[in-house]
Amino acid sequence: MTSAARVLLRHLQPAIVVALAATLAGCFNSTVSVSEISGATMGSTYSIKWVPVKGTPDPVELQADIERELEVFDAQVSTWRDDSDLSRFNALPAGACAPMPQPVLDMVQLAQSLNAASDGRFDVTVSPLLDLWGFHRADGVQVVPDQPSIDRALQKVGQQHLRIEDDTLCKDADVEVDLSSLAAGYMVDRAAEQLVALGITDYMIEMTGELKAVGRKPGDVPWRIAIEEPRDDERMATMVVELDGYAISTSGDYRNYFEYDGKRYSHTVDPLTGWPVMHGLSAVTVMDPSTLMADGLSTLLLVLGPEKGWQYAQDNNVAALFVVREGAEFVSRPTPLFEALTTGEE
Repeated sequence: MTSAARVLLRHLQPAIVVALAATLAGCFNSTVSVSEISGATMGSTYSIKWVPVKGTPDPVELQADIERELEVFDAQVSTWRDDSDLSRFNALPAGACAPMPQPVLDMVQLAQSLNAASDGRFDVTVSPLLDLWGFHRADGVQVVPDQPSIDRALQKVGQQHLRIEDDTLCKDADVEVDLSSLAAGYMVDRAAEQLVALGITDYMIEMTGELKAVGRKPGDVPWRIAIEEPRDDERMATMVVELDGYAISTSGDYRNYFEYDGKRYSHTVDPLTGWPVMHGLSAVTVMDPSTLMADGLSTLLLVLGPEKGWQYAQDNNVAALFVVREGAEFVSRPTPLFEALTTGEE
């Protein structure tokens, strides 16, 4: 291990990386020409920063274009509105097929690949279990259900019951699809395509915590991204990484969980057992050129856990940082590619 890598590991050990702070380390100089827009999307927020080039639309015009794309996407994949394409599919009976827009097909296709890679533990039909455990309840009340209730919910879970035929999505059982584990990553990549089409080569895009940065700020300054340590009660940056051409995504249990009778129940539910995952992996941060892939892989590795997830990351050369709970302490373990990317020694 190089001296630079050792410094990184010493820095990470006492403070866990579990989420992205969608802000830059430091502030922009007032003379630097960097444009910015922000707004609400997918129940959270988005932020886009870019270095303008000749012919670039003004921020108001670009924001209108981005938000039109977000509105179309919401009408396609939202499970919070009854009139979306995906909600209409979910309302269909077993054995039905329906034409789907390309974003839905793209995400389901990736989900099928991740499902196979995780032996069924990455599953976009897990909503009945999340509802049962209370993680989708509007009142925020979580419960520990009895086993018969879990068994009934499991009858409506199983991504193997989905298939794509040309431009249609079909289901062989009464299952519902929720693409929230991939949607933000997909739209970050779509927004990046919009910027590139306008000739913009230097930008940073963040949506609901999924982030991608390409190029540099004026003055050859890199995009610096703050990553948080896993605190349940406050946000605190513990590490800053420089991104150029990579996306970064974190999945973890540090904010969405509940405790009952001395046990901690994560919102990440194993679709094979119907119970929240109970292993010691607290968070996984993934870097990948594709935000969609980073989004999906961070969820896949979290569900697989500290041993199987680590082995998958090693076998598939994934740039990932694993943060494992050991009693009251945390241990951080970067894969070789993550270490190389964050120390500039790739």
